[in-house]
Amino acid sequence: MNKLNAKQLRVSKPNPEELKKIKRNPIYLVLDKVVDTYNIGSLFRLADAVAVEKIYLCGEMEYPPSSRIHKAAVGTENWVPWEKEDSTIELIKKLKSQNIQIIAIEQDPRSIAYSQLNNFLNFPCALIVGNETKGIEKEVLEEADIIVELPMLGINKSFNTWGSAAVIVYKALERLL
Repeated sequence: MNKLNAKQLRVSKPNPEELKKIKRNPIYLVLDKVVDTYNIGSLFRLADAVAVEKIYLCGEMEYPPSSRIHKAAVGTENWVPWEKEDSTIELIKKLKSQNIQIIAIEQDPRSIAYSQLNNFLNFPCALIVGNETKGIEKEVLEEADIIVELPMLGINKSFNTWGSAAVIVYKALERLL
């Protein structure tokens, strides 16, 4: 399969035959009311980089087609399977009924350290990231099988949404690669 650079991706249209050649990993990304279009686009780019099965865009948020998402996604929103869902909690219940492990990426007293994730990880799994200000909704956290967080060693209390997802998805990939 040809690898496309950012300029080529921005103008590319996926060929269904090319899409079929991509070996998808048993990982889903769930965006719970993520509002920053840079984060949304970057999450599409991450999803393409690691060949996730699908992205779910949940709740009130922008979704493709969007010039602002496209700018950060550099066209990967056309290559990554995605679906818009009204309710994150309903999606999580549906995924759990399909034996998909639910992993929330959030700071919480119940969180495990990201370094411990592979001790508890099962596939397929869905990684949830939340709103940049409010985080993942409380009722969604209650449904999660695992809550995982990154250590914050400086003065800053939190890390960027797409950055957190990138660290955790690559940690999960260690089990698959």
